[in-house]
Amino acid sequence: MEAVYPEVVGTLEELSRRGVRMAVVSDAWPNLPDLHAAFGIDRFFEAYAISAELGCNKPDPRMYHHASTALNLAPSQCLFVDDDPGLVAAAIALGYEGRAVCRDSAPSEMPSIASLAELLDLF
Repeated sequence: MEAVYPEVVGTLEELSRRGVRMAVVSDAWPNLPDLHAAFGIDRFFEAYAISAELGCNKPDPRMYHHASTALNLAPSQCLFVDDDPGLVAAAIALGYEGRAVCRDSAPSEMPSIASLAELLDLF
């Protein structure tokens, strides 16, 4: 089992402390919440939009909208974060805010961050 990046738990804890509501949008299998539970991070997420359950993959708008609807938030009230700049661009085109995570690569033309900890500067 892979581990999470070192800053993930602390960042999620601080975002949660600040009242930031979070959901996961993932091209994954239905057991993703169980994997997050094994890492001890499932408690941070109110909703999951999982491709294997929804029958579509990102950048299908249904993926993004499932999560924002579950949080009862408008797209403009949400920040979508992904390591694929193209998926961030798709979210932005749908009215979401977005940041591409560019850990080991040059920042894309998309608004980007090098680490999840940089999200703390936004909230």
